[in-house]
Amino acid sequence: MSLQLWSNCRAATLQAGAAQPYGLIEDAALVVQGESIVWVGPRTNVPADLLARCTVQHDAGGTLITPGLIDCHTHLVYGGDRAHEFELRLNGVTYEEIARTGGGIASTMQATRAATAPQLQAQSATRLQRLIAEGVTTLEIKSGYGLALEHERKILSVARALGQAHAVDIRTTFLGAHAVPAEFAGRTDAYVDAVLEMLPVLHAEGLVDAVDAFCERIAFSPAQTERVFVAARALGIPVKLHAEQLSDSGGAQLAARYGALSCDHLEWLSAEGAQAMAAAGSVAVLLPGAFYFLRETKLPPVALLREHGVPMAISTDCNPGSSPCTSLLLMLNMACTLFRLTPEEALAGVTRHAAAALALRDRGVLAAGMRADFVLWGVEQPAELSYAIGANPRLQTVFKGQSI
Repeated sequence: MSLQLWSNCRAATLQAGAAQPYGLIEDAALVVQGESIVWVGPRTNVPADLLARCTVQHDAGGTLITPGLIDCHTHLVYGGDRAHEFELRLNGVTYEEIARTGGGIASTMQATRAATAPQLQAQSATRLQRLIAEGVTTLEIKSGYGLALEHERKILSVARALGQAHAVDIRTTFLGAHAVPAEFAGRTDAYVDAVLEMLPVLHAEGLVDAVDAFCERIAFSPAQTERVFVAARALGIPVKLHAEQLSDSGGAQLAARYGALSCDHLEWLSAEGAQAMAAAGSVAVLLPGAFYFLRETKLPPVALLREHGVPMAISTDCNPGSSPCTSLLLMLNMACTLFRLTPEEALAGVTRHAAAALALRDRGVLAAGMRADFVLWGVEQPAELSYAIGANPRLQTVFKGQSI
């Protein structure tokens, strides 16, 4: 098979333990075969046998090349919007008060249930295209706005269809334990029973890559969450958790006991939770968009995560209620400005660590054997990607070895 050569570039490989920040290679070259990278390094070191087989050569024009960006926590498929609740919060009503009076997730559930699959796909495609336009090549989409088998199936099926219709890889996560629907009001345990009935059906239909839950005082207790995790483990499905967003419920420790891929939000994470995550190899997914949009003041304990060596990913948390955001580049800036991550930590958070949060070992860095997902940026330094607010310097995206 013929090879493609990409040269005249600077490559931020994001490889762990690299000698240079960002794993940066000056005057770099990448050799691509089919959907995979077969070689990356200094241009002058390209092996002669590979170079001779490079029948297609691309001049990258001195651009910066990074791995394709990965948005590892989204609720992208939903109906309607919650602009009215945004206005309520600015008039003094809290997120929890809105949720307790039938707003929040419940209102989005109603709009999502009312929408047809084609309507959901059309609305969600607009959001997806904005992410793709910023260099996103892999995306996670959670369910959790249907809260009944028919509608959870609809969301996950739309997510799969979006991946088939666009140049992006979509991973699906079943979040049936997101909220208690009105028909189960006051019967949370009974709704958990219903979630446990949905899970094997949706899994058998090939719609579930991971299982998530919202472990919080306005959602599900640790005991109820553990029932979901036990069921997921029985089916061999990896788990993740919305944990410690509004309070410290010990969710991180619970998730770690089940080898969770990630724990997400984590503003109230304790030292014990961080230690448990480190021991389990769980990724901390930080969501600055929700922190900003809800005007939170409790910062996630970034220093604690660094101290224990917990990898940190960054994501949009694209959702209608707390982070109606379709810009992963903006999240880079917010992670640095609000959470004080370094630009290198932030970029690793939407590449290498985001891949780990989705259990994807074939992307997130530029290296031989990795999938040929990468982005050409019109910048000189990697830090520019998190520095500029509202800028999109993407020039070109390569997805599975093909320019899009």
